[in-house]
Formats: sequence, C-alpha cells, structure tokens
Amino acid sequence: MKVVILAGGLGSRLSEETTLRPKPMVEIGSKPILWHIMKIYSSFGINDFIICLGYKGYMIKEFFANYFLYSSDVTFDLENGTTECHRSDVEPWRVTLVDTGADTMTGGRLRRVLPFVKDEEMFCFTYGDGVADVNIAELIDFHKQHGKLVSLTAVQPTGKFGALAIDEDTTVLSFAEKPKGDGRWVNGGFLVLSPGIGAYLKDDSTIWEREPLETIAKEGNVAAYKHPGFWQSMDTVHDRAILEDLWAKGSAPWKVWG
Repeated sequence: MKVVILAGGLGSRLSEETTLRPKPMVEIGSKPILWHIMKIYSSFGINDFIICLGYKGYMIKEFFANYFLYSSDVTFDLENGTTECHRSDVEPWRVTLVDTGADTMTGGRLRRVLPFVKDEEMFCFTYGDGVADVNIAELIDFHKQHGKLVSLTAVQPTGKFGALAIDEDTTVLSFAEKPKGDGRWVNGGFLVLSPGIGAYLKDDSTIWEREPLETIAKEGNVAAYKHPGFWQSMDTVHDRAILEDLWAKGSAPWKVWG
C-alpha cells in the first residue's frame, strides 16, 4: 500500500510560518507535521510514501536527504574519507519526492503522481497539514468492502466559539467551550482511492475537491468513513498552538505509534 501526500501549497493562512518554509515542514514538537502524518500511517505498517512537492519543495528534499544522518550516531574519518554508522533510529520508510509544480492545484498534483500508483489496487491519499487518530486499517477495509472509487474520512470539526444554552428569562443554563461545530460532517482528508479517479483529473488547474470529487459523488462512487475521534488541521498559528500544546503535555491523540 502506498500513501500520496499533498505538500506543495502556499499555506497562505499560516504566512507567519510559511514565508520561511512549506507548511508541511512547520514543526510540532521539533518535528515537521509531515513527519507526524507519516508516523500515523507507519504505525499501521504503511511505509511507502509519495510526496507531492511545490512551494519550497527543496526544503522537504533536504529534510529527507539529511534525516538518516540526523537520526544516527556516526563516525566521520576525515583522513580516509569514510563514514561509519553505529546506531540509527530511522523508520523503514521509502519516500518518493515528486516536483508537481509551484502553481499546480490539488487535483493536478494528484494527476502528476498517478504513474507511481498505476499498478496499485488502491492507495491512501491525504493532506500535509492535518493529523487525526483515524484507524487507517479500518479505513482501508471499509474501502475494500464498498467497492467505490473514493473513501474519505468524514469528521466533525470543533466549533470556533463557545456555545451557550439560554432559557426564556435570559439565564445561561450551560456553557460549552468550543463544542463540536454545527453537526455537519466535512472531508477530513485521510482518503483511500482507486486508480480510476485518474479519469476525472484533467490538468494542472484541476482542484480535486471541486469538479472531480463532486462528479464522483454525484455518480454514487464516494463513501464516507465517519470518524468521531480526534482530528485537527493546521491552517493558522492558533491551530499550530493547539497541536503544540497537546504534544508538549504528552496528550497528543494522533500519536498512535509506540
């Protein structure tokens, strides 16, 4: 099983961070959020990643080029020009980094990496800016069972404001700090796709979440895997602060690995 991760957008709503680096490289607990996402999949035995690069993609390439070195104890014999590795904590990952263009839209990026998954019966697909405690194994089984082209993880985001329950005489009966939103389910990423979706991807200007996904849904080929657990995207500095706080406290729900 392979995982395609979108990591090429500008991340303009997080400009305080993304003027310096691509959004997937913004750190949570000293590791890029991209690393956290990959660890989620790796905890389910999925270690083959295809990452769609765009904005400042060279920084993601540099991260993986140096990852083994930074995660290992090494001896450099400068006189003889040799390097000896003593210990390494790196994951068993295979990472394919594909430059999918600076201005390419989400569907266009997916279209450009389809050659890397053409022989797969299905593959995972997600965004490089969101984490969750989704059971990936159950999601894959769900996709196998219904036989549709697309399985997406449906989530209910937390509301942005506190909610009040008020009686007829204006007495506040209860207050809930940022409860679940309006009850609607939204696309939380963490999808499983069948390669047939390629027929709906026209060119670099294609936005996956619009015409392709809308058309496939109208044809009855999209199924929603409802995930009532934790999910959080990192769209703003405030979102990053939430994730950083959870990680610092040792209570990050998305840390499903040992």
